Amino acid sequence: MRSDKKEIYAVVIEYLPHGRVDAGGRQQYRNEPILQAVGKNQFKLLELVPKVDDISINEEVYIGSKERNKIERVKRRIGYADLTKTAIVELPFAIEGIVKEDEQRYVAFYNTAVPISIKLHMLHLLPGIGKKLMQEILTERQKSPFKSFADISERIKAIPRPEQMIVKRVLEELEDPEIKYRLFTSR
Repeated sequence: MRSDKKEIYAVVIEYLPHGRVDAGGRQQYRNEPILQAVGKNQFKLLELVPKVDDISINEEVYIGSKERNKIERVKRRIGYADLTKTAIVELPFAIEGIVKEDEQRYVAFYNTAVPISIKLHMLHLLPGIGKKLMQEILTERQKSPFKSFADISERIKAIPRPEQMIVKRVLEELEDPEIKYRLFTSR
């Protein structure tokens, strides 16, 4: 489970130069530009106010507490339901990029996942992993820890793209605010 620490970096998934559209479908002229972004550590969904207008989708931006070059401020944390259609389409690509960039963190999950209860293991929470596949993962990691996503897919033939299981789980956690177990996101 992730902590509630602040995000330091985020990936932009939507740029709204004229701000949010109101309930009537009209844009309000006094609205400030808004970016929708996903945090790189805990996958928090955020609305950001940019300082500059040359920010592109899938760009990584610094949102920490020190001097920010491109972001004026973090406006608010948002939920999945607040995302625009464009942001919803871009979100899986951004998450996949984050997971691949920090591969060792997510490979470590496969190496260190533990039972949650007598009947439920953390690995079961990944889409597509049942008891048989979980047992195969546990057996292989006992022989030697996994070194990379390629190592996982080579040793466990039923998992051709282990990073996609992580991406799908992150999306499930973001889409459902009431989900019981959170592996990669924070409430």
